[in-house]
Formats: sequence, C-alpha cells, structure tokens
Amino acid sequence: MGMKKPELLAPAGNLEKLKMAVIYGADAVYLGGKNFGMRAAAGNFSTDELREGIDFAHRHGAKVYVTVNIFANNRDVAQLPAYLKSLQELGADAVIVADPGVLAIAREAVPGLPCHLSTQANTTNWRSALFWQEAGITRIILARELSLAEIAEIRRRVSVELEVFVHGAMCWAYSGRCYLSLHLAGRSGNRGECAQACRWKYYLLEEKTPGAYMPVEEDSRGIYILNARDLCLIDYLGRLLAAGVDSFKIEGRMKSVYYVATVTRAYRRALDAYLRDPDYTTDPALHAELMAISHRPYSAGFLEENPGLSGQVFDSAQQVSSHEFVGVVQSYDPVAKRAVVEMRNRFAVGEKLEVFGPKTDCREFIVTGLRDADGAPISEAVRVQEHVSLAMPEPVEEYAIIRRRLEQVCCSRPV
Repeated sequence: MGMKKPELLAPAGNLEKLKMAVIYGADAVYLGGKNFGMRAAAGNFSTDELREGIDFAHRHGAKVYVTVNIFANNRDVAQLPAYLKSLQELGADAVIVADPGVLAIAREAVPGLPCHLSTQANTTNWRSALFWQEAGITRIILARELSLAEIAEIRRRVSVELEVFVHGAMCWAYSGRCYLSLHLAGRSGNRGECAQACRWKYYLLEEKTPGAYMPVEEDSRGIYILNARDLCLIDYLGRLLAAGVDSFKIEGRMKSVYYVATVTRAYRRALDAYLRDPDYTTDPALHAELMAISHRPYSAGFLEENPGLSGQVFDSAQQVSSHEFVGVVQSYDPVAKRAVVEMRNRFAVGEKLEVFGPKTDCREFIVTGLRDADGAPISEAVRVQEHVSLAMPEPVEEYAIIRRRLEQVCCSRPV
C-alpha cells in the first residue's frame, strides 16, 4: 500500500491570504468568521467573504476549515446552532472546536460536518485522543509540547487524523493557555484577543522599593524573559510522516500575504520532494526562503526534547528578515511585456528587486519603465496598494511576489 498523501494546511487571515495560500500550494486553509474564533485581531471573514473564499478554494481543489474554537460563555450557546448551520450551508469542510459544549452543539446542529479538535484543547496523550475520537472528533490538532515519540504513540492508539504545527510563532505558555494578556492589557488570549504581552520588555521590581525598576541583566533595554523562538520543522517532515501525522499546519493568520506565500511555497516544495524521494534532505534554498520572512530565531520546539531555556530569546523581541515585501503581481501583458503590480512598500526606478511565483523560481530584475495607474511615467511607487506597471521582459504569474533584499544580514537559522 502506498503512503497516504499528507495535507499541507495554511493560514487564511483574510480573503487575499486565502487565495495566496491556495495558489502557493496549500491543500487546505483554516480561517475564522466574525464570531467564535481565537484570532480576534485577524481580518476574519464576513458571510460573503466566506462564500467567496470557500468557492475559490474548492475550485482549486483545496478545503476550508473554520475556527469555532473559543471557550464559550452561556451567552454564546444560543447563537451557535444557527452559526454552525450557516457554515455548513456555505460549504465549509470542517469546523475547529475546543470546548466540549461547542462540540456537543455541533454534533446536534450539523451532524454531517466534520469537527477538528483545536490545539487549545491541549491533547498531550493517547487516552485523551481516544476520548475525543469516541466523542465524534475526526481530527486532533495536537499540543505543541509533544515529541516525535509521543506523537507516534498516539498514532498507534487511535485512528482519528492527527494534525501538527510545523511552522510559526510559539506561545511561551503551556499550549497557549495564557492569562498574562488579560491581566496586563484587559484582552484575553483565550477569547482571541492576545496582546502578545510575552513579547514586552520586563524589569524586576522589589516590593519594598517601589519605582526601582532593576533590569534582570545589565541591559538598558530590559530582558525578554517570555519571548519564545519561532517553530521551524521543515527538516522534520519525513520523521513526522513516519510518526503518522496526517496534516502539517503553518501558523500565521495575522501574518502578511508575503509570509503566507513564502512559507506555503517552501513547505509545499519540501513535502513534494520528500514524497518523491524518502531520502530527501531539505534544499538549502528552502532554508534561505524561510529566512526571507519576518521571524524570530527558529527552533524545533519540543519535537526532540524539551528546549528549556534554549526555546526562548532573551536579548530582543525584534523579528529579523533577509528581505522586504514590495508588491504583488496583478496581471502580465505578454505583448507589451509589462506587469501590473499592487505596491506594498516603496520602490523606485533603477532598484534591483526579486520576483517569484507559485510555480516559478526566484529571479532578480531591475525596475524600469515605471508608470502610475493612469499610465504616466513615475520615478518611484509611493502609495500603498496603488496599482503601478513596469517593464518585465520575462513573463510573471498572477499572485507573484516582488521583494527586495535587505542590507542587514539575517542571523537566524533553522535548527
């Protein structure tokens, strides 16, 4: 029997990101509606956007999973049945839940709609996984704190599908169960409103000397004692497959379209290469691509061992990147050999930029023949989201990404 093809699952914070994820190779996307999700700051989807997004994904052979993964209050219960039915009518392929009460409502209101168990439910052992399987869950998004051996043990004990995060931000708190944001900013991370208080600078304050803020280290910037490294498991795809993982999940519904396109493309290429050749080792070019997005220093999380202090970054909460996002190609005229680009960061005539597409490798080019939306010559694109055109001798795809290499050297490497 051949190996079951695993799923690459990408984030879709809004409609544009959904399209970018699908075009760049995601087998499925996950997103939130305007209610009952754990990412209140993401763009999220109105009913009309859900309809359009689900239709777009399905036309391209991709699935759509909708988050309904808050821990519900009594006031939420009455509204949930109608909302779940609307998701089913729109064509959602599954809902992602965390609360047992929400699961029970879903099983009653939409019995034919698959339910995936959110990582917020903190599934860390096979007995819990079996409980959820017997409760009607069809897929479990495992806790990030599991090792390869623990994932494999769960796989041996249950038949339900298993999903694992392979890339993106990590929470300093156990399975994301953090109340720091609520206490310091009045915004609950468990209601989708995290203020990322763990990324703030902290000092030590002694009870009897109010106002005497002492840095934990001799550093005028303070110390980032709660600042987790980002997760990067592109080198572990083969071992995760061997452990029985069905879906590889990329974090980042609040990240940019550039992030979604770049990371999805890199993992798509790595996963396809491994499926063709089980002895495949990650192409260094894919490592370089993951350095090109804004990120904190990478780690392998808990996959081999508890990272302890090495899982945190103590000197800075700043993200680094080797490249800067410049624009998205909207169309290409092969006769005029010109591309229309939606500008996202300023760029000018004479600059050396890079372009890559869903199916095409990255290449450099020099900006020439720049014109504004009315066709008038300009020397620089300065208005964000303005559509400008430029000479492009070689064809480029719709949704192709344009970026510039930064002068700074990116110091982070996947481990």
